[in-house]
Amino acid sequence: TATSAPGSSGLRPNTKAALPMTLKLNGYSTAQFGKCHEVPPWQTSPIGPFDAWPTGGGGFEHFYGFIGGENNQYYPALYEGVAPIEVDKTPEDGYHLTEDLADHAIDWIRSQKSLAPNKPFFVYFAPGATHAPHHVPPEWADKYAGQFADGWDAQRETILEQQKRRGVVPADTELTARPEAIPGWEEMDDALKPVLERQMEVYAGFLEHTDFHVGRVIDAIETIGALDNTLVYYIIGDNGASAEGTINGAFNEMANFNGLAAIETPEFMAEVKDKLGTPEAYNHYSVGWAWAMCAPFQWTKQVASHWGGTRNGTIVHWPAGIRSKGEVRSQFTHVVDVAATVLEAAGLPEPTFVNGVQQAPFEGPSMLYSFDQPEAPERHDLQYFEMGGNRGIYYKGWSAVTRHSTPWLPNEVLPALDDDVWELYDGSTDWSQAHDLVAEMPVKLAALQRLWLIEAVKFNVLPIDDRRFERLNPTIAGRPQLVTGTSQVLFPGMKRLSEHSVIDIKNRSFSVTAAIETPKDGPTNGVIIAQGGRFGGWAFYVREGRVRFVYNLLGMSEFVVGATEDLDTGSHQVRAEFAYDGGGLAKGGTVTLYIDGRSVGSGRVDQTQPMVFSADETTDIGNDFGMPVSTDYIGAAKFNGRIEVVKIDVGEDDHSHLVDPAEVVRVATSRQ
Repeated sequence: TATSAPGSSGLRPNTKAALPMTLKLNGYSTAQFGKCHEVPPWQTSPIGPFDAWPTGGGGFEHFYGFIGGENNQYYPALYEGVAPIEVDKTPEDGYHLTEDLADHAIDWIRSQKSLAPNKPFFVYFAPGATHAPHHVPPEWADKYAGQFADGWDAQRETILEQQKRRGVVPADTELTARPEAIPGWEEMDDALKPVLERQMEVYAGFLEHTDFHVGRVIDAIETIGALDNTLVYYIIGDNGASAEGTINGAFNEMANFNGLAAIETPEFMAEVKDKLGTPEAYNHYSVGWAWAMCAPFQWTKQVASHWGGTRNGTIVHWPAGIRSKGEVRSQFTHVVDVAATVLEAAGLPEPTFVNGVQQAPFEGPSMLYSFDQPEAPERHDLQYFEMGGNRGIYYKGWSAVTRHSTPWLPNEVLPALDDDVWELYDGSTDWSQAHDLVAEMPVKLAALQRLWLIEAVKFNVLPIDDRRFERLNPTIAGRPQLVTGTSQVLFPGMKRLSEHSVIDIKNRSFSVTAAIETPKDGPTNGVIIAQGGRFGGWAFYVREGRVRFVYNLLGMSEFVVGATEDLDTGSHQVRAEFAYDGGGLAKGGTVTLYIDGRSVGSGRVDQTQPMVFSADETTDIGNDFGMPVSTDYIGAAKFNGRIEVVKIDVGEDDHSHLVDPAEVVRVATSRQ
């Protein structure tokens, strides 16, 4: 959703070098493991540019992880440096991404100690957990069986009680009320409640599983004798719990992102309950659970106005540098304070020039002062917030906030920004933002609103852009796009192409043409081109010598169209034409197959995905990496003949302009 506005371009300016770059240039070994969501979509292809990649301008000497907002935990799309790689284990072998990331981090830490024992190191470990999809081996989820039968309303009460007992919130903290947009637990269908319970059991197991493997990384640092003098930041959260799972939750998150959540009926959800968390699901929990996980605050992720959409629990550990143990700090701090803190702890100054470029001042102060001074006055006393028009300002204990939109209400009619209703809270007496003081203190609110505007101008927040469809259109939004026009030529060996790297075939007619040569011996088998995977996509392939086309609708239906005659030995031009029915989005169409210009079969695809195939699966030529689009392949997906070239042509009957603007922006923001 990047635009041409300076603060929304999706590009980090070279006047703000990343922390690992500063550390690397000062003698540190640097490595990143896991999620990297800082690469603009038009730069995610194998051709780059790689300036925004971890090992490009990011300052990391080593990267093992994924590019994007989320990934399949069992069949991830991974990179080492900038090269895509394939893991050599499957879930049946016990593979899970979090464990894999921990293994690689541990190996790197040990190697660094062995080969450069006198160099300090910096590791950024960011697992895909516990972002959707919620994937975890069943034994971890089963540990929590029955623990969430009381529902999300009761869980919020329990969570606050535990927080008070452990001293992580003030004793007088109040539980904020449930929004009207979220049904109470007692309002939910009794037949659906076992599914909702399992969603939370899976999530809880996923969280514990993640914590276990983070612990392995910490143990490895201790084993090499470096833990006492290692500053560890353990930031737990994603700007609030994710409310993108719909009221009923999701078996396949992509159904919601395509505006087709209704396809997952309560009856269907009950049937697939036991698949949640397994490789057969791409699941997410209900909005109600997200709200519960943000207790005691209001709202959830994306609602950056309120604490429920911004506050995350954080643990800081540094035995050699922090005398205090097991204590809580109440000074306001922000993630932008971490870089300054690390540099101060390392005895390094804030950089003024990096690679010849003068640097902008850091936007957050070091929080090192608070480590051993629990009563010290806070130094970060002013902070703005904004996301999708949801805005807030914190200043010396006070907060003024306004919610502009609701994540799980795609058809919500948004007010004009000037008509948004603001709220006012005094954090010195109201830690959870439970009591709105606007009516009593309108002058205070006006002062904070003005302060928000000053900060917004200062930090390139303006213009506030709550456009919807326009921001998904690169031309209108003013950002680059990699693929333009109405055709694209692809070659054998091209693989792991992100959805942004391939011409868009959705909501329109298209054709796929390939020049191939069959093997001399035995029947022809394998994939010519595949896009997407198990939970949505399409493929053009050959099975037992016959050309086939499959359209996988959200992993729930496979529409297969096959040729009526075999391919002869030799060279051929094979083609699949999809004639879109039109009349709106997500409609079906007719597939016609051709061999050397002759029609050899046709069939129907009853419905299509209008918005996105996958957040992590890719397009491959001559193979199908990750989870296969179809179960119809014979043996391995690799094509056993020879492919000269593949060409995709799209028609002029594009219906994407009919996308509901609310759906467009919801999909874009949900994939964070």
